[in-house]
Amino acid sequence: MVSTLKMKGKRYIFSFTALRVRSMQRIATRAMATAPTVAPEKAGQTIRKTYPNFKVIVLNDDVNTFQHVADCLMKYIPHMTHDLAWELTNQVHFDGQAVVWIGPKEQAELYHQQLRREGLTMAPLEAA
Repeated sequence: MVSTLKMKGKRYIFSFTALRVRSMQRIATRAMATAPTVAPEKAGQTIRKTYPNFKVIVLNDDVNTFQHVADCLMKYIPHMTHDLAWELTNQVHFDGQAVVWIGPKEQAELYHQQLRREGLTMAPLEAA
């Protein structure tokens, strides 16, 4: 539909469809200008968190021998040396407990389960 508008002595010919399109464009432009934006350098960045570590703790008991505790530590804990196994076994005996391994939860659960299956008295896993 075409209409004529007379303002200040001048005649303007316009269509309502064209006016609607222009007003929608203006609204869209204003909306884009006021919309919150994300800084480009942060849009592609991913924040990575490290997995929490857990402690595997062996407790002292009157059932297991020094030899058995040291052998289990060397058998199941990776990179455990003979000397370190005996040092930790002494710590278990004299201090009542020793942290024998610290690392990711899944591995800590595995080592905890293996040592418990061998008969060692274990404390529940603790976050490191």
